[in-house]
Amino acid sequence: MTTRRRYSFMLIAGLAILAGTAGSSCKNESSGPPPNIVLILIDDIGYNDLGCYGNELIPTPNIDKLAAEGMRMTDFHTNGAVCSPTRAALLTGQYQQRSGVESAIGFTKDVGVPLDKTTIAEALARAGYKSGVFGKWHVGHVSRFGPNDQGFGRSVVSNNSPDYHTHVSRVGDIDWFKDQQRYEEEGYLTDLVTRHTNEFIEENQDQPFFAFVSHIACHFPFQGPDDPPHRTVGSIWHDTKYGPLPEEEYKRAYRDMLMAVDQSVGETVATLERLGLRENTLIFITSDNGAYSWVGSNAPFRGQKGDLFEGGHRVPAIVNWPGHVPAGSVSDVTAMTMDLFPTFLQIAGIARPDGVEFDGIDLSAVWLENEHLPGRTLFWRFNRSNTPKEAFAVREGKWKYVEKEEKPFLFNLQEDPGEKDNLAGNHPEMVDSFRRKFKSWEQQVTGY
Repeated sequence: MTTRRRYSFMLIAGLAILAGTAGSSCKNESSGPPPNIVLILIDDIGYNDLGCYGNELIPTPNIDKLAAEGMRMTDFHTNGAVCSPTRAALLTGQYQQRSGVESAIGFTKDVGVPLDKTTIAEALARAGYKSGVFGKWHVGHVSRFGPNDQGFGRSVVSNNSPDYHTHVSRVGDIDWFKDQQRYEEEGYLTDLVTRHTNEFIEENQDQPFFAFVSHIACHFPFQGPDDPPHRTVGSIWHDTKYGPLPEEEYKRAYRDMLMAVDQSVGETVATLERLGLRENTLIFITSDNGAYSWVGSNAPFRGQKGDLFEGGHRVPAIVNWPGHVPAGSVSDVTAMTMDLFPTFLQIAGIARPDGVEFDGIDLSAVWLENEHLPGRTLFWRFNRSNTPKEAFAVREGKWKYVEKEEKPFLFNLQEDPGEKDNLAGNHPEMVDSFRRKFKSWEQQVTGY
């Protein structure tokens, strides 16, 4: 039996023990200390934006190397088609509707993931993990729904998407906070995220840690490291939210921004290697939704950020853990952002906290053994703040149902991954079934 198989067997066998000790903390001592976890969330990049997913225009060698030495997932989806819903699902392991976060949170202090929700950082603390988040928070204003009040011992974050150089928000405030206090420092945001991440790793090298590297890039404003600053304090910037560049420069700036993120990934991996932590660190990289098609690429899928067609929520996902995740592996298991919380708990050897019910599932057998999982029905509901229930989608095996502005779409993704051939008219009974399942799910997660 290989080391990897032996480790996976011990993890799976430990499930029975953990199930009987729910709410307790349990390290898998026979397999060594629990792994460090580095979760890298890149903002607004599409399925085809990385070299390892076929992009030939944007060099991403550091991310591609992690993919080559680990696993690429080809059917991984975000819970939302925009930022905040996906992040809420990631933190809670539940559909975001249970947290009341269904659209991108604007410039308000009244909406956020409730503080009584158990987050992934709070659960990992049961096994002695130190948690830090660096970059974009966007699940509620830090003054009321901040990361330090939700299990993170260290945070250096923005609420939304500030100017990359001046750190000013679209409403004219400094949007950069350290441990929930407004914090002014100079530097390009991607560089700052990298620096604070690596400092956190160095400070916590002698204990297990969870580093949530939540990049602001490649969200607008479109500003590469060498592009000019734009926003200043005290003015409103909604009319120029995309930044100071002419429109024809957006795509070039987006490329520069993603290259800066790739460099950041390389620097963090180098920090882990220098400290002798690389072999015991699991790295997972993904996006929070698809790209805008006019700057990024969601090929070969239809749609873009904000859509419930595949381009809005099928994203790259890479998992790397030397000696545990098979190198060069590819998985077509259908998975979602909300699956990360229960998976990280299982890999860390931690029981599900008392009173917490996950909508996500454990993917550890997929990552460690490239196994397939039993089928399940998955749901999306996208509520824009000004047009509620604009769209919903249901996925079951090869079939996907989308209803947008009351128009039905039915696709066989196995034969038509680009969602070009609408089969709704050919299968009215299937359309009715998906609608009924959606209504039942909607009642379950919202109560109405």
